[in-house]
Amino acid sequence: MNCVRCSSISTSCLTYAYDLREAWLVDRGGAADPGTRYPLCTKHADRVTPPQGWILHDRRSQPTLFAQDPA
Repeated sequence: MNCVRCSSISTSCLTYAYDLREAWLVDRGGAADPGTRYPLCTKHADRVTPPQGWILHDRRSQPTLFAQDPA
C-alpha cells in the first residue's frame, strides 16, 4: 500500500474518530479501509498534526521523538 500523500511505501495508517475528536497513528497492518484509514509513509506520518482541539494518539511501535500522545 502506498502513502496517500506521496505514493511512497506506507509504514503506518492514520484513523479518525470525528465524534471523539481523536486521531490515531498506528503501524500498517493489513489493508486500509477506504474512507476510514489513510496509509502514510514515515515522513508524512511524522508530520501529522490534528485539527485544533483534537488529540493525536501515536500508537506506532517506533513513534517519533516528539510524539503528542502522553500515554
